[in-house]
Amino acid sequence: MLKIHQLFFRTYISIFFAILITLSLIIYFWTKNLYLDQIEKNLIQNIDTLSIVLKDKQDIDNIKTIVENLHEKLKLRITIIAEDGEVIAESDKDVSKVKNHANRLEIIQARNIGLGKDTRLSDTVKKDLIYVAKKTNIDNNIYFIRMADYTDKINNQFTKLSFEVFSFITFFLLIVFLSTYFISLRIKKETDTILYFLTQLSNKKQSFTLNSTYTYEFNKIAKLLNKVGEKLLKKEKQKAKQTAKLKLANRQKDEIISALSHEFKNPIAIISGYSETILNDEQMPQAMKVKFLNKIHANANKMSNIIDKLRLTLKLEEGKQDILLLPCSVKKLVENCASDLSDKYKNREIIILGEDITLKVDETLISMAITNLIENALKYSEDEVLIEISQNSICIIDKGIGIEELELENINHKFYRVSNNGWNNSLGLGLFIVQSILSLHNFTLQISSEFGKGSKFCIKY
Repeated sequence: MLKIHQLFFRTYISIFFAILITLSLIIYFWTKNLYLDQIEKNLIQNIDTLSIVLKDKQDIDNIKTIVENLHEKLKLRITIIAEDGEVIAESDKDVSKVKNHANRLEIIQARNIGLGKDTRLSDTVKKDLIYVAKKTNIDNNIYFIRMADYTDKINNQFTKLSFEVFSFITFFLLIVFLSTYFISLRIKKETDTILYFLTQLSNKKQSFTLNSTYTYEFNKIAKLLNKVGEKLLKKEKQKAKQTAKLKLANRQKDEIISALSHEFKNPIAIISGYSETILNDEQMPQAMKVKFLNKIHANANKMSNIIDKLRLTLKLEEGKQDILLLPCSVKKLVENCASDLSDKYKNREIIILGEDITLKVDETLISMAITNLIENALKYSEDEVLIEISQNSICIIDKGIGIEELELENINHKFYRVSNNGWNNSLGLGLFIVQSILSLHNFTLQISSEFGKGSKFCIKY
């Protein structure tokens, strides 16, 4: 199977020699009556050649020089006409002195069918001319390239017809052949690059961005392939992320089950043990029975609180938790949280410092967040807990065991539990809930801690 450049090469070399031999055989049989037609053909070929040269706007900007140079070589009258008939380049006269050509017969024909011809006396050069005009597209704009030959040259040049036509056609075909050959080599390079890109893409690799400015079609293909590559790689990344999320979700599910098992094990054992004792001992003193029932009640509440925490976590995560913002005394709110915890931690001191301020918050949720932070401070320290209220923050400070630096970045992640040095975040929901509640209020939580020297949790508002 041939490659593209080989196919181009074989096809065009065959065409080249076929045309060359054919012209050599028939050129001698032309007559003078056909010479005018030949002139028209030569003019059309010259127009096509000029169309190839005029590729973009830069060439249009230099059209005057190009027309003058081509006029010197071909000895033809050359005119470049805009779509509205304005002459923008003329080989034989200053364009400022040339009338609009929109109504010239050859231009009208070229506008309608692409090619126009006429023979007449020129008003510009005052000679009989054979005109050929052709519509062409340069840089997405319509132009008419018109070339003309003088009829008085026919008698003088007819004897040289065979040699000149043969030479011109040979030269023209050679240029076309060489141009086409180099074009085929460039196309080969572009297609090889595209094939390599597709190979990389099929292997789920995109080591480079495909770029081609050779032709509009190759540029379009390159852009489309880049988009396809980006989409495929994006899907691969999304697939990898989804896989990672699924693995994380499975791991978190296992952690939840493990955490729930751990959290429920002790209260269930207490409830089961105490209730069994009450059922089996009918002579149990009333005071002891009340004590056991209080234990059962406390542990049932503990289990209920754990379930409530999980439900609140899901609501916060899904954005389904509504908040009611009302003006609230921060100092009074903190004092109520401290008072509730004082009953549980009777031998601990909670010191509240700072002046009172008023904030618009959801009192129930903020109380839950502050209570959580104060209780953590009470759990993991033995000295007093200090609460500082300022104009822009509430800080809970303890002198407890602190948190290791490696653990500090992860403790606010859902289900993350610190197991080293005795610091335990229950189900791993405490700080996640705090962060979620603060986020609903556009507040932030800043944590600073040093292992062995205590911790400081500040709510910034």
